[in-house]
Amino acid sequence: MAQKRDYYEVLGVDKGATNDQIKGSYRKLAMQYHPDRNKEAGAEDKFKEISEAYAVLSDPQKRVQYDQLGHAGFDRQYSREDIFRGADFDSIFRDTGFGDIFRTFFGGSGFGGGYDRGNHGQDIGCTIEITLDEAAKGVEKEIQVPRTERCDTCGGSGARPGTNVTICHRCNGSGKVQNRHTFVFLIQDCPQCRGRGKHVETPCNSCSGSGLVRRKRNISVKIPIGIEDGSRLRLRGEGEMAVNGGEAGDLYVIVQVLPHQLFVRDGDDLYRIEMVTFPQAALGAEISVPTLEGPAMVKIHAGTQPGEVVRVKGHGMPKMRGYGKGDLIVRIGIVVPEKLTNQQKELIEQLAKEFGSDISNKKGKFHF
Repeated sequence: MAQKRDYYEVLGVDKGATNDQIKGSYRKLAMQYHPDRNKEAGAEDKFKEISEAYAVLSDPQKRVQYDQLGHAGFDRQYSREDIFRGADFDSIFRDTGFGDIFRTFFGGSGFGGGYDRGNHGQDIGCTIEITLDEAAKGVEKEIQVPRTERCDTCGGSGARPGTNVTICHRCNGSGKVQNRHTFVFLIQDCPQCRGRGKHVETPCNSCSGSGLVRRKRNISVKIPIGIEDGSRLRLRGEGEMAVNGGEAGDLYVIVQVLPHQLFVRDGDDLYRIEMVTFPQAALGAEISVPTLEGPAMVKIHAGTQPGEVVRVKGHGMPKMRGYGKGDLIVRIGIVVPEKLTNQQKELIEQLAKEFGSDISNKKGKFHF
């Protein structure tokens, strides 16, 4: 299999290109290589390549993930159908009369399907919040999602129980009609039955003949161990039902990991600041630090300086795509007491003399 070219290179734009620049470049190239205009060998493959690049780079979320993961990691998360789903091609060519042509082309087998929304329900999305501890252990959450579902009263037929449903005479039950548009034939939803392929004589009272009703559904979501903030989970078939009884859409769940009061996360590693006293830093000590699994003992070597770090192996976050865990990175700070007893002052003054430090606060001693 040939290696994919970089999407930015395909469209001829820089990585910092704006959405308008990406759209403009794609529009120019698409008009040049569209198979109905360009009959040269390889034009159709070129058209598919630039359309795939545009579908990714025009979607802010897909673009960020592509920039982070490249082709190898991105293609593992997105199917070909996912890549093109939701991309806006019509608005680019609305003024040229090519909008329907592009939609038809994308709906064909050449792009793996996924654009005939009459046979596929709409995708929906929601956001779920979890704690860092839940992200470390994995958790199952129940969310309530509003969506369209098949009407229980009519079973999705759209007809009042006991009444007839007939085949649409316009499309003969296929739900599609063929119209000639300039130099191509377009396959579109039948305007008579709206793509359903049938005619309802007496509409169902519960769904007004649509066959669908709006409900709030409780859905269980399994959050994998080690998931990162902003990750997207796809639940197949948990989106909107299709109008004509086709495949349901998908539910996309964006996971937000809430800030933790003790740790800051960076990838698989956790960070925190641990304050120690001057004697502990100077002489060395063994201190207890919190981890996600409970307290752990950490050795501070003698002569530790403020800002030094101690790496506690294996006490970070579980690796989502692999084995093992990250580390806990402890940055050392020195506690300076705000109040001292007389005895403590005497001891510190004596220590200062040993170090040869001038701690006098007489007039004229300090210069700023």
